Amino acid sequence: MFRSIFFRYIVSAFIVFLLAGSAWINAAQQGFLEGHLKIIFGMAVGESDEMPRAEGAPQSYDQYPLIVLSQEEKKEIARVTVDEKGNYRVGLPPGNYILDIQNRVAKHVRAAPRPFTVVSNQTVHVDMNVLTGMRRAL
Repeated sequence: MFRSIFFRYIVSAFIVFLLAGSAWINAAQQGFLEGHLKIIFGMAVGESDEMPRAEGAPQSYDQYPLIVLSQEEKKEIARVTVDEKGNYRVGLPPGNYILDIQNRVAKHVRAAPRPFTVVSNQTVHVDMNVLTGMRRAL
């Protein structure tokens, strides 16, 4: 009888460790998003369709926080930390996402949301350009 109870505990413990190990392995299968945030500040556009020209220094990166949204529900999945040089890297589970600026519309920031796909154990590179202070030249 003692052997039967001992055997059940051993089997139960094995199953628990097996499930825990499986969850750990699945968590390790994430991929990565990396890229560069470029802020283009104070662009003036002439009367003709000339190329815009810069008129000032770029703003601080922390004024344009990046977020990752799910493509299907547009639900926020992650906030992305941008370093002092404008670079970022974040781990994400495999799936389809959109990189965007937090409150882009409310802040009147011109930036195109960037769709991307994360694959297990791979890195996808997505850069984000932000145009701020756009106006017509006189």
